[in-house]
Amino acid sequence: MSPQAFIMVLEDRFQRVVIDALARDRLVLPTLPEIALHVRQLAQRDDVSAAALAQEIQKDASLAVRLIRVANSAAQRGGTRVDNVRQAITRLGFDYTRLLVSGLAIEQMFARGAPLIERRLRLSWQRSTEVAAAAQVLAAQCTLLNPEMAMLAGLVHDIGVLAILRLAEAHQDSLDHEAEIDNVVEVLSPRIGCMVLQAWHFPPELVDVPQQWHQFDADSDGAAEYADVVRVAVLQTSAGREPPYAAIDRAQVPAYRKLDVSPDVDVMNMDGYSSLFDSARPAA
Repeated sequence: MSPQAFIMVLEDRFQRVVIDALARDRLVLPTLPEIALHVRQLAQRDDVSAAALAQEIQKDASLAVRLIRVANSAAQRGGTRVDNVRQAITRLGFDYTRLLVSGLAIEQMFARGAPLIERRLRLSWQRSTEVAAAAQVLAAQCTLLNPEMAMLAGLVHDIGVLAILRLAEAHQDSLDHEAEIDNVVEVLSPRIGCMVLQAWHFPPELVDVPQQWHQFDADSDGAAEYADVVRVAVLQTSAGREPPYAAIDRAQVPAYRKLDVSPDVDVMNMDGYSSLFDSARPAA
């Protein structure tokens, strides 16, 4: 058997593992960290205060530091420096804080893994933060969509990868080749990503993004949607310079027209992108 044929056999074997887990309803989906759930519930209450929300967020020191860092970023700076979580919440607003905490909590789920998948986890999160920053800037400057919601759409557009990699981690004793995982991710991550967001009770307008953003020829007469923003964000960041996205003719992608933006736009040099991406990186 040739090396290529052997790899195809391995890919098929792991794909059957994932499909079987789906069919038997035994695919263990990632669980959104409790702090994100608590903050989301608190932020939606009419009687909640910034102090109460800050008290919950401060239970996770790294999350608190990151929130302050974002509030002090160039994109959010209001003239005075933010020194504590309550001030950060006041500056960012409850809605943005709620979305941001979800995003930062999700990042922690990509932090560690077995050697076979850790590099993929890091790469997946790095690309997601690039796409998230680009999506937020594009939504703010080119659409009437909520920029913060677009940021979250960018962070979770490939969330199905996380579930598949964690399953691969559980089967690492029988996985001998990294290539065994790649095709499964490409084929099944969109479907699984939607399942994850449904399980996390994400907003309806985001639940289908993992499955929709891959459809680069999708078109409609309506206004731009979050999937359109993510499509352009993917193509205009580093992921867009690699296969299979590098081969896509941007001029034929309707999402650019819906955003009224040129396929030649340099999103990574648009106002606000650098500060958003920098604030999304882990604190040193």
